Amino acid sequence: MKLEENITEVVKHTKRKLRGLTLSRVLEEFDGEIMGLSDEKRMLKYNKMRGSAYLFFRGSAYLFYFDVGSEWLPYHTDPERPTWIQGDLHFENFGAFRSGKGRIVFDVNDFDEGCTGSYLYDILRMSVSLYLVMADNDLSEQEQTDTVRAYLTAYADQIRRYADRKDDPGDLVFDEATTKGPVRKLLRKTEQLASSNFIEKITLVEAGRRMFRWSEEIEKPTDEERELIVGGWNEYMNELSAKLGLPASFYHIKDIAVKHGSGTASTGLDRYYVLMEGGEENEGLDDIIIEIKEVRAPVPVYFMPYDESFWDEFAHQGKRVATTQRAMHHEADPFLGHLTLNGRHFYARERSPYKKKLKPLKLREHKDWVKTAETMGQITAKMHARADADVESGILSYHSEEEIARAIGKDTDSFCDDVTRRALAYSRQVVEDYELFKAWSESWEANRRRSAARRRRRMSQ
Repeated sequence: MKLEENITEVVKHTKRKLRGLTLSRVLEEFDGEIMGLSDEKRMLKYNKMRGSAYLFFRGSAYLFYFDVGSEWLPYHTDPERPTWIQGDLHFENFGAFRSGKGRIVFDVNDFDEGCTGSYLYDILRMSVSLYLVMADNDLSEQEQTDTVRAYLTAYADQIRRYADRKDDPGDLVFDEATTKGPVRKLLRKTEQLASSNFIEKITLVEAGRRMFRWSEEIEKPTDEERELIVGGWNEYMNELSAKLGLPASFYHIKDIAVKHGSGTASTGLDRYYVLMEGGEENEGLDDIIIEIKEVRAPVPVYFMPYDESFWDEFAHQGKRVATTQRAMHHEADPFLGHLTLNGRHFYARERSPYKKKLKPLKLREHKDWVKTAETMGQITAKMHARADADVESGILSYHSEEEIARAIGKDTDSFCDDVTRRALAYSRQVVEDYELFKAWSESWEANRRRSAARRRRRMSQ
């Protein structure tokens, strides 16, 4: 018995050790080598990721794709006919905001990782995130599974409606009239926001001129940063002018700020706010804030077959992100654009004054989770079906919904069973990885601090 127990412990230890080595190598490769994050920025990111298994999952998309990118999945579409996917779908990438036509809608609001690939990656990543978020909010495993199945069923049903031409992805919108439960309540609260609230919160008027109010999140740029933005502004402005037909005075820069406090996965990427003139009335409360965010190549493409046409079309990563949002939103932000700053790629969009997240604590009962998951499933289907030949900015020459419906087949229950089991299994893997990550990241951070201290001592001698 003792020998058997020893063998069991050796096996468990070896398994944890090998997984820990894999995890650390992937983190070093992406955060250290590819992203080139400084030790300080990595510490900031890892501190966020240590907050929960879900936050760890959000900040380590490359580990997810490393694991599932080479795995055979029975419901993949034809590799030659991929879907335009969001690339980093999770619970907090859905929210309420004002659409390009002025409507308050509930939809996906982050497209930084958009690229072509199997639709399964989006729905599997989303399903895993649901398990992790619900576990943090004390739902039973059965309640979690029922909710994930509701998400997948709604997705499959909506995809079939698109494939059968019963619904048009160009028409479907999720606003107060078409939603229920916590999502409708969120939309109502967002509708009640005054457009001037956001402007007044982060700006002030000094000597008759509106400018940014400095804080931990909104910092004054250096002279070099200000010059960088001003120098690249014409590229963005010229793109908008051709599309919107507004006078040059509309795009006048009133102030520039460095924005901190970005999402977990975006830590280390530069982000700026530009206070743009917009109108010239109402004491500057009609000014527009343009967010300029740095982007890199999307994580999924590192683990998928090389697509030369993709890189030919989207060599500029800011263009890729802006195009993804236009294709997936039928009322996309009219201020979407892209620009290049010091050789790095950025995209620009309006920082909407109407913007709210759906907090998990607002989903008080299991039925709230189910209804919300169903809405998110329909939205995911809408995104996948829109970015093809159906829309003006469609990227693909075929109908994604037909390819996906064919891959899912007629047996929705079997499809949901398979994806649910995989998502549950991977969510458990994330929880184990999270414990390994906490131990590794704390050790990594301690080593970096010791190395920095030694360098300071040598320099002082």
